[in-house]
Amino acid sequence: MDPKKILIMESAKKSFALFGYKGTTMDQIAKIAGVGKATIYTFFANKEELLHEIIQSLIAEMKAVAEKAIVEGETTFEKIHGALYGILVFRKEHELLIQLAHEVQQFGSTITLEAMASIETEVIQFMTEHMQRAIHNGSMKNCDPKMTAFILFKLYVALVFDWEKQNEPLTDEKILNLLQIYFGNFILS
Repeated sequence: MDPKKILIMESAKKSFALFGYKGTTMDQIAKIAGVGKATIYTFFANKEELLHEIIQSLIAEMKAVAEKAIVEGETTFEKIHGALYGILVFRKEHELLIQLAHEVQQFGSTITLEAMASIETEVIQFMTEHMQRAIHNGSMKNCDPKMTAFILFKLYVALVFDWEKQNEPLTDEKILNLLQIYFGNFILS
């Protein structure tokens, strides 16, 4: 990838993280990147296209985190847990994703809603594919893998994000234990 394009994307990430999508202008991105606004337009038609490409790169990073967890896990359940937990911790700690989630709640803009929805869709698709393989190789009970991936993703979001709004955050181990209690017999063959 062109070094200037990378610089522009990194600068846009910073601006989006600081000011949100709505509050960021192409002028701000150009200033942070130290390039002219015309340089940005040689790579991106508009701010929406720039955000879309950034989201795609973040999805690739999340998938890499999930793949690493899947390879390192021991049982099918631990692999699923490791992948989902890793993705959500990445999402929770990444400043741009935090800002976009906040902007979705505050303004509900179409662009930020679509960006966050595309992340969710990709994560669920990624998990669905891995569950299909686990079902095929007999390490997971036969189920609707897409529905199961969706339910587990939503449950993880609730446990990682929503629970701690009013309670002490749960540890990785506590979340794994809870899910084994509630879903262990359902998922494992």
